Amino acid sequence: MLFGALAAVVVLCGCGASQARQDGATRAGRTFEEALASGAYGAACALLAPESREQLEEDEKQPCARALPSRDLPRGEGASSVDVYGRQALLRLGGETPFLSQFHDGWRVTAAGCVPEGGDEPYRCALKGA
Repeated sequence: MLFGALAAVVVLCGCGASQARQDGATRAGRTFEEALASGAYGAACALLAPESREQLEEDEKQPCARALPSRDLPRGEGASSVDVYGRQALLRLGGETPFLSQFHDGWRVTAAGCVPEGGDEPYRCALKGA
């Protein structure tokens, strides 16, 4: 009986996101990380979700490209995995887990500088939207 219920849940939930959506989220997250690593803060800001960018500018009282370096975001390195749930994704990189959302014009970073944390809060993020 329990096995049947679990099988029904798996069928109803689907078997995950399409490869194209996983690839899109991965590409956006890695491009964001590469822009940070090279100091191309304008390019990194262009990959932020609107609310995340606005929150950063409001918190730091300056344009995104000047505010972003102050967050001292960790650099994601190495192999990655991506989990896509609907229009949301998290990309696991060595030392960093950015969160992304899919917008009409592509994937955007909603939170960055995220590291796992114990307790009720699974991640602590240095940059996130409101």
